[in-house]
Amino acid sequence: MNDTFTMLDTVKTALTITGDYLDDTIQFYIEETQNYLLSAGVSEKMIHTKKCVGVIARGVSDLWNYGNGSTGLSPYFKERVIQLSLEEEEDGIQTQTTEL
Repeated sequence: MNDTFTMLDTVKTALTITGDYLDDTIQFYIEETQNYLLSAGVSEKMIHTKKCVGVIARGVSDLWNYGNGSTGLSPYFKERVIQLSLEEEEDGIQTQTTEL
């Protein structure tokens, strides 16, 4: 990833998508995935960082495939969302919480 980080471009790279024909659809799925993360308790700040690119790319892929007859979000996606939601922010840095 280069120094200029954009979620759309990075997710497209992760999913090996080129060109800009599907950008609006991909952006819609990115925002839907980010809203899912937010509702699950992941901080707004973290949702827009490189730390969430993988789970957002997975969410975009799952949502894309959902329209093709898949039955839902992947187990990896759900597990990663849980992991991220258990992290807490300390002085602007996300850290794993040890209290459950």
